[in-house]
Amino acid sequence: MAGGGVVLVTGISRDLGRRAARYIAGQPGVEKVIGVDVVPPRGDIGDVSFVRADIRTPVIAKVLAKEDVDTVVHMSVIATPGRVGGRNTMKELNVIGTMQLLAACQKSASVKHLVVKSTGTFYGASSRDPAMFTEDMQPRSVPRAGYAKDVYEVEGYVRGFARRRPDVGITLLRCANVIGAHVESPMTSYFRLPVIPTVFGFDPRLQFLHEDDLMRVLVHSVQSGAHGTFNVAGDGTLMLSQAIRRMGRVAMPMPGPAVGGLGTALKKARMADFSPEQIAYLTFGRGIDTTKMRDELGFEPDYTTAEAFAEFANSVAPAARPADRVIGGLASGLQAAGVRRG
Repeated sequence: MAGGGVVLVTGISRDLGRRAARYIAGQPGVEKVIGVDVVPPRGDIGDVSFVRADIRTPVIAKVLAKEDVDTVVHMSVIATPGRVGGRNTMKELNVIGTMQLLAACQKSASVKHLVVKSTGTFYGASSRDPAMFTEDMQPRSVPRAGYAKDVYEVEGYVRGFARRRPDVGITLLRCANVIGAHVESPMTSYFRLPVIPTVFGFDPRLQFLHEDDLMRVLVHSVQSGAHGTFNVAGDGTLMLSQAIRRMGRVAMPMPGPAVGGLGTALKKARMADFSPEQIAYLTFGRGIDTTKMRDELGFEPDYTTAEAFAEFANSVAPAARPADRVIGGLASGLQAAGVRRG
């Protein structure tokens, strides 16, 4: 690792950020890990030093200077507005937080490496997409709202930072949907539903990254010194219909608008957090090419897409019949309404 091995990890109040900080702290050559967030993490952080700091404010620059940080791992780009108090707060954390963090890194004489956990959501999902997105490709249309827009803007700010500080190595990881027993995300909430709504007439290809492989690729990025933008996913793809069968769930095919209506109802019930980009993904799917991950980043996931999903499926309890009936009733009503609108 370059520098003195002092690593700052953002977003450690969420489980993946907390686990990443702990995992990095346990690696050889890492002298110290500082975890920052606006609230303390709920689980054990081991040898990680927690600092209460809001990356949306200039105070983050003081933390970088005081701790002589040489590596920053940015884990604070989040996809679930319900968990942070709504869409406005989510956008502030994602976009304003990233802007302030990068401004602090720009002023810092000690920071030499920036690792950013991004997502394949950057590419969007549409009927015009290539079979596989490579890292030099752009989305077919610029996202106009929601999490996808945040991701697009965040990556734009990272590119701007790279131009202003060419001496700082940047590793940007566009990860497939992270999945695992401990992951709480729109995608894992979707597959935990007792009855799973799908878009009628579509069976998209899905890719997943096991939560343990996310930890491994973050550590690898910190230690390897490989810089650039990399797609990260387990080998292979899984059709949505296959995934539903492996969950032991029942699919509920519905017209696209009805899926959106059901998503709104489930979001209000706090059972799942649907978004326009997730509905697009569940319609058209997405493939990201991981050749560069192997050849240039030098990383190989332990789990294939199918293996990662199988382990997640085994961790989920069988569907409860009362909830099955409730969601089935909601879906049937919305399906009928969607058909009438068509």
